[in-house]
Amino acid sequence: MSTSSQFLSRRSFGKLAAGVAAAAAGTVSLGACSPGSGTASANAPLRIMAINHVWSQAIKRRLKRFEDRVGRRVSMTLLTADQLSNSYNVKLNASGTDVDVMMVRALQDQLLFGRNGWLTDLTDRVKGEPAYDWPDFQDAPREVSVTDGKVLSVPVVTERPALYYRKDLVEDLGGPPRTLDDLMEMSLELADRGRNFFGYVGRGQRNGAVSQWSSFLYSFGGDFVVDGKSGIGSPEAVAAYAYYGGLLKRTGPPGATNMSLEQAMPIFAQGKAAFYVDADAIYSNFLDPKISTVGKTVGFAPFPAGPAGARPHNIPSWSLGINRFSLLRDEAWEFVRWASGPEMVAELQAAGIPGARKSAWSDAKTLAAFPAELAETMRINAERGIGYDRPQVLQVGRSRDIVGRPLVAGILGEAVAPVARDANAEFDDFLVRDNRHRES
Repeated sequence: MSTSSQFLSRRSFGKLAAGVAAAAAGTVSLGACSPGSGTASANAPLRIMAINHVWSQAIKRRLKRFEDRVGRRVSMTLLTADQLSNSYNVKLNASGTDVDVMMVRALQDQLLFGRNGWLTDLTDRVKGEPAYDWPDFQDAPREVSVTDGKVLSVPVVTERPALYYRKDLVEDLGGPPRTLDDLMEMSLELADRGRNFFGYVGRGQRNGAVSQWSSFLYSFGGDFVVDGKSGIGSPEAVAAYAYYGGLLKRTGPPGATNMSLEQAMPIFAQGKAAFYVDADAIYSNFLDPKISTVGKTVGFAPFPAGPAGARPHNIPSWSLGINRFSLLRDEAWEFVRWASGPEMVAELQAAGIPGARKSAWSDAKTLAAFPAELAETMRINAERGIGYDRPQVLQVGRSRDIVGRPLVAGILGEAVAPVARDANAEFDDFLVRDNRHRES
């Protein structure tokens, strides 16, 4: 798949962030509904619904192997983010049996889908087969796969933040920044905004910036939720808001509060910024001479350490679940076991698709597809990583709007503390109303 297509696939599923939770937040719980009963026809295909993504495209090319293994035809549908969201809402609200395996985002979908009774409990399956080796999955993505003590999905694609930097500009500064203080100092020193060159570029849009800001929050010692209550008004969170806002305000491009991935990424790719923190999955965009001028000078470094150390996120960006109403749940598990097993994860990671298994990350052969510096960056960030990059709530989109408000204030140069105090109270109230711990 071309670099630009890879980026477009990633961009398309970004739209799902505000859509799934908001569209389905009012769904009546289906927890009382029984799983699909009856027997599927021997000729019925195993039906898989997935996002149009490099991982699903790679799996689709290998489906003949699986069909030969199980003796059943497989139908795999690749959809845009909006199509996937709409299909799940329609089919699962109706207890539909016409989808078996579901590609989902554990951090965006799983709490709600679990509350509604849409996902099969996989706990006994993943833990009951020694050869599958559930402990081999990285700790952070594995923990996020569990809701209320049940394994509801299996991670297949992971993502961390990378610090992208210009090697030619930091050579005389001792190399890339190792701490957030270093990042601020170097960004200020290298910025020349009068000539349209920026020290740092990053996401600043209220909702979209939250996921990347999370690593700054954790590295300052904060979190979204602490002991069941909002943590965004804590001194640590306020310091993280002020730091990130100040970084963009003092060294970033104008209009940063409107910048999502699509706006920030090209600024670095076109050689107009010294530093950029964003998903490691987009690295190839900076190596493609068709869209980048920094291919020969771009470097990759682990997330810098803050007062609480370096604490980046390490998330399962996409996972596999099984429709609870499927008539082919055993066959669906066979697919999940095959597609997320040690051999397939190693094979796909060797092709440049980062998986979630420790064994793949410790095997030099599987990392050979990545630039050496990036592979080491990804490995270090994975070891340090926290398994979520947004609040773990039912209505994810709404929560990000609340959490992102002080971010915007900081970028605009407004006093962060009072805005964070107001947002903290609003988020506290939201957590009560979101009510994710209520018994179904």
